[in-house]
Amino acid sequence: MTSADGQPKRPRVLLAENHLGVAKAVCRVLTLDCDVVESVADGSHVLEAAQRLQPDVIVVDVNLPNVNGLEVCRQIMQVNPEAKVIVFSAMNDPVVKQRSFDVGASAFVSKGATGDGGLLSTVKRLCDDRG
Repeated sequence: MTSADGQPKRPRVLLAENHLGVAKAVCRVLTLDCDVVESVADGSHVLEAAQRLQPDVIVVDVNLPNVNGLEVCRQIMQVNPEAKVIVFSAMNDPVVKQRSFDVGASAFVSKGATGDGGLLSTVKRLCDDRG
């Protein structure tokens, strides 16, 4: 991704994570190469924030309160089928991973993943794919 002046554009990321310590750590990692435009802790607030902020990528934890991450992903895809949603989970369960893709996720990242399978590299890959 490049800006109008040809400079690399930092991906704009919306983070949905209800554990404050995890959210802070994820924000620290993402801000190395991204702009975290907002962090929300409740699934019922993600769709509104996504529509208001128009991030390049939305990262949603599976276990959000009130509306879980899979339902959040489904709602986002109904409103904006072009959205890039990463389902982020501590559960490295193949069933949860498949359900993530079934509801429209662009990627699934385990919270323990690092390197090319980690969150930052996945955000960057999705944004590079977008051009």
